Amino acid sequence: MTAFLPAVFGALIVIGLIGMVYALIPAPPKPPRPARTLTPFGRAGGWFARLNPRTRMLVIGGAVAGLLVALLTGWVIAIVLVPAAIVGIPLLLTPPPAAASVEKLEALEEWTRSLSGKLTAGQSLRSALIKSLQSVPAPIEREVGLMVSRLWNNTATTEDVLRAFAEDLNDSTGDVVASQLILAASGRGQAGLAKALDALAETVAADVRARRQIAADQAKPRTTARTVTVITLGVLGMLALTGDYIEPYGSPLGQVILAVLLTAYVATLLWMRRMAVAKPLPRFLDLQARNAHRAAHGEKEGALA
Repeated sequence: MTAFLPAVFGALIVIGLIGMVYALIPAPPKPPRPARTLTPFGRAGGWFARLNPRTRMLVIGGAVAGLLVALLTGWVIAIVLVPAAIVGIPLLLTPPPAAASVEKLEALEEWTRSLSGKLTAGQSLRSALIKSLQSVPAPIEREVGLMVSRLWNNTATTEDVLRAFAEDLNDSTGDVVASQLILAASGRGQAGLAKALDALAETVAADVRARRQIAADQAKPRTTARTVTVITLGVLGMLALTGDYIEPYGSPLGQVILAVLLTAYVATLLWMRRMAVAKPLPRFLDLQARNAHRAAHGEKEGALA
């Protein structure tokens, strides 16, 4: 016990120094958060309300199971540990959805080539955009369908419709394609549009290959984390059946130490998962950012007037 306390105090001092260094790092400015709806249980209630029905049922079932385990074994930590394990382990072992954007880019490449063929045949840009819905690939069928419906309504210009199309795609590569179409719709890039779209299709294809390679590289640490987690859970489960290994953790101090160790382990897995997720490239046709800039510019002009 005499050697244990200095080790704990030393670890706490190191953690405190790391926290001080982290606190001195200037944080980037965060956008204003939307107003939160008040719930009877504060932030915890708001978090629970935002969960999907299946996850809510898992949380409730895990809480009931943890309470039963705590009553039968005296392990109070089970009230938190069991629901956290039921909800968190599948989340940690499931890779984040990254293939959807690659599939959408492949569909965008195919749609761009098809649109180029229609323009080569002598159709106007607006007519080619409308007829492109007949052969649009499934991953971007919703976005192209919305664009065609806006063109049919004739309530907005083609440029505004294409900007809304870029907003629906919500991808930096989609902004490149939409910007070329916007230039053509404004009359500044109509000449040679078919060749430009063919070149864009080649660029999108190269982007798809690069993103597939990135996704393959990101899958390696995720696979390592899943393998380590499965092995750790299996070993801990086998040792728990013996009773001798987990007996020291049955005391109140042992449960506190177990909670600290498990929290550190889960934090490491979340850190690895976050490192393996690439941030999306910034967009330059962001409608919300442009509207905010226009609003700020208008307020400034009003103040000057």
